[in-house]
Amino acid sequence: MLTWKKNFQTQTPPAEESPGLVAARAEEALSHPIRCITDERAPLSEGGPHDYYSNGDYWWPNPQTKDGLPYIQRDGETNPGNFDVHRHILRQMRSDVCSLALGYRLDKEERYAQRAVKLLTAFFLDPETRMNPSLTYAQAIPGICPGRGIGIIDTLHLAELPFAIEALQDSMDSSTYQGLKDWFAQYLGWMLTSRNGIEEASATNNHSVCFFVQAAAFALFTDNLPVVEMCRHRFQTHLMAQMAPNGGFPRELARTKPYNYSIFVLDNMVTLCQILSSPEDDLWEFRNEKGLSIQDGINFLLPYLQDKSAWPYAKDVMHFDAFPVRSSFLLFAGCRLGREELLRLYRSLPDPFSPDEVSRNNAIQYPQLLL
Repeated sequence: MLTWKKNFQTQTPPAEESPGLVAARAEEALSHPIRCITDERAPLSEGGPHDYYSNGDYWWPNPQTKDGLPYIQRDGETNPGNFDVHRHILRQMRSDVCSLALGYRLDKEERYAQRAVKLLTAFFLDPETRMNPSLTYAQAIPGICPGRGIGIIDTLHLAELPFAIEALQDSMDSSTYQGLKDWFAQYLGWMLTSRNGIEEASATNNHSVCFFVQAAAFALFTDNLPVVEMCRHRFQTHLMAQMAPNGGFPRELARTKPYNYSIFVLDNMVTLCQILSSPEDDLWEFRNEKGLSIQDGINFLLPYLQDKSAWPYAKDVMHFDAFPVRSSFLLFAGCRLGREELLRLYRSLPDPFSPDEVSRNNAIQYPQLLL
């Protein structure tokens, strides 16, 4: 994977996280239990014990009916009573594997690698505990539908895993490595051919961006070059078309959490530039028919990350004070474009691990694995 990508390195050599901090996070991950989605059965799921399930974030019981059905939408307001246990289990597995992989890459501490391999095996490969490679029942709405296309955003946090697996490859046997590639190939196939996946890929907001972040990462990992090329094309056409002439993303600015969503969509657009660019097809320098590039998006948002009080749009209805954080796009763009102001800002901001709203809105928590 990424043999050609490794030759297209950043212009500015990236600084790793503090070795002491990396080791501390890896040590903490060693103490976490191995959990899989089969540990928790969702009472309303129409799937089986190996099927991932979640409810839509912004859907609430109907106060006009005795049973609360059908749920009603309150955009931007997360319902704390919704089933989100599978989402937390998935994200914790991702965080533990990535912290262990980064620790192993720096220290070659075999304990880290072996624990990460156990986590991956239990979650993806063990017949008793594995997650099925599909997301048919994600972001279900009780009383309305058993799952939705937009639920595919729940596995955005898996996009980081192929890079962690590559860092761990020399510490796992070939059957485990191939088994992981097979799982991601199957999941990618489901994404590209299922009704839910086709619907999500066609979205005109951050959901399609997040779909292609996953598709690109999984296609690179599984050596699916036609899909890699398709992802580049969709970035240049469908995704860049979401950007306004000023560099903002109008669909995100119209939400009830415009600050958070503006950061979120740009972070994932930049991630696509990072993982898909090659010397022959440099998405960092690409301009669409309107003359817009990803750098216009960065330049639009940067002043409001440096000085949040200057934000001229509505404040988010929830969690406005939780952002900005150390988003990976600042590191990727700072290194690739040689922009020291982005790297300074990246270093000055709090990490993206807590609270929960911050963690779930950061697809890439360990960007050093992608550099």
